[in-house]
Amino acid sequence: MHPQKDALVRLLADDDEQTVQLVKEQLASDGPAILDDLRDLAGCDNPLAALHARDVLHEIVQNEALERFELLCPVFGDASDLEEACWLLSAALLRGFEAAAYRQRLDAWGAELARRMRRASGDRHRVDIMTDFLAGELVFVGNTDDYYNDRNSLLPCVLDSRKGIPVSLTLVYMLVGQRAGWPVEGVNLPGHFLARHGSVLFDPFHQGRVLGRRDCEEILRRQNQRLEDWHLAPAAPRQMLVRTLANLLYVYHRRDQAPLYARVKRWSHLLCQG
Repeated sequence: MHPQKDALVRLLADDDEQTVQLVKEQLASDGPAILDDLRDLAGCDNPLAALHARDVLHEIVQNEALERFELLCPVFGDASDLEEACWLLSAALLRGFEAAAYRQRLDAWGAELARRMRRASGDRHRVDIMTDFLAGELVFVGNTDDYYNDRNSLLPCVLDSRKGIPVSLTLVYMLVGQRAGWPVEGVNLPGHFLARHGSVLFDPFHQGRVLGRRDCEEILRRQNQRLEDWHLAPAAPRQMLVRTLANLLYVYHRRDQAPLYARVKRWSHLLCQG
């Protein structure tokens, strides 16, 4: 607890807006060292003081995430932890985000999928069970109505809305499958990101539709490309993060959100140069 908690509560609840702003700026300048004190203040009985404390708390957490993600990009490689990178990216872009509740949700889904997989026999059967659960019951589906929305690329937003784009929905299958003990890979097919479990390719964006080689050939034919074996190679964490940032860049460019575009462009540059 902050040694001057009572005084801070009074100052944060002061009628003078300038006083409140000065106190908040001073608290924010103390940085991560006072996060526990701010969490304590955010739970105080004075609702106005608690609101201002949460605002400072969220600012510090977001600023720390911004710094950490920028440091992560140059060293993020093919063996790096994609899940952690996605939580950090979300914390950098979403004010007030904390990953704990989302991790617990994924853990619960993974445990339920593991239970259902006990009766599975073969790759195709396991894919059917996965898609019945994630697409059928939990209703994870491609966001065709609002495809160019940055929330489709941010893992916690996808978990909340159950809507996303191909790479983010594939990530959900990967994280739940990993927790269930049945790995799912991403496949960085040009034009449409896919998932694979064992020998079975499937499409989380279209409710887990299973695809064969001819389906992949058709996807590439529409882009005047020929399917090569390397198109179907597993996507490394770095490739998936690159694609996620590229999607965000496109959205921020379309929406003329210059500050966010510049920030993500810098991250993309650092990631690609690493």
